Amino acid sequence: MGDKQRLLMVDDDTELCELIGDYLEHEGYLMEYAHNANEACEQLTRADRYDLMILDVMMPGKSGLELLQQIRPKVQLPVIMLTGRGEDIDRILGLEMGADDYLSKPCNPRELLARIRAVLRRIEPQQQETLFPDNGITVCGVSLDPGTREVKVNNHTIELTGTEFNVLAYLIANAGSVLEKGQLTELVLHRKLAAYDRAIDVHVSRVRQKLAEHLSGKELIKTVRGVGYQFVKGDV
Repeated sequence: MGDKQRLLMVDDDTELCELIGDYLEHEGYLMEYAHNANEACEQLTRADRYDLMILDVMMPGKSGLELLQQIRPKVQLPVIMLTGRGEDIDRILGLEMGADDYLSKPCNPRELLARIRAVLRRIEPQQQETLFPDNGITVCGVSLDPGTREVKVNNHTIELTGTEFNVLAYLIANAGSVLEKGQLTELVLHRKLAAYDRAIDVHVSRVRQKLAEHLSGKELIKTVRGVGYQFVKGDV
């Protein structure tokens, strides 16, 4: 693949694929396409060949949400979802199922490019801010390795999306301290926290759920109402 990053765009609108694809190829990306969920599944059997997937929610046959639910958590490829205007439920469901970001259609190719760059930056450990852990860390039975991007809870490996991993990494590296919601949004999502922006809450919720499966009722990520989140330190 060389130095160029390869993107998979899944959308039944072939004209949009051509428009977006031409723009992104001009910006240095390699583009491949699938026009329905079945085609995408075939191509995702070689998921390691892609760096990111752009996924439309509304497609004939199986929807983008159904495809995302099918491939997570087995396929950890970063995903940006394209949703119709006003489809707030689809956006929330997409984030809950493991999408890394979303953009409303019709979308501006320049804004999509910015979102792609932001998502790809946040899954690269060398690009992380100083609050991100440099080495492996274990707190309250949760072990996180920034090098392999592996997480274990009481020796059980759990699967996290790239964004979920980074949420947990920032929280656990700063265990005992409260990370403000706006700060965590900037660190993980690379944007300012906007009014009614629930994206970081959804990612934290997903991390919390996945940890809870192996914690026997312990709650390690506390919500500090009106402020942010805290990974507890010590006995809980």
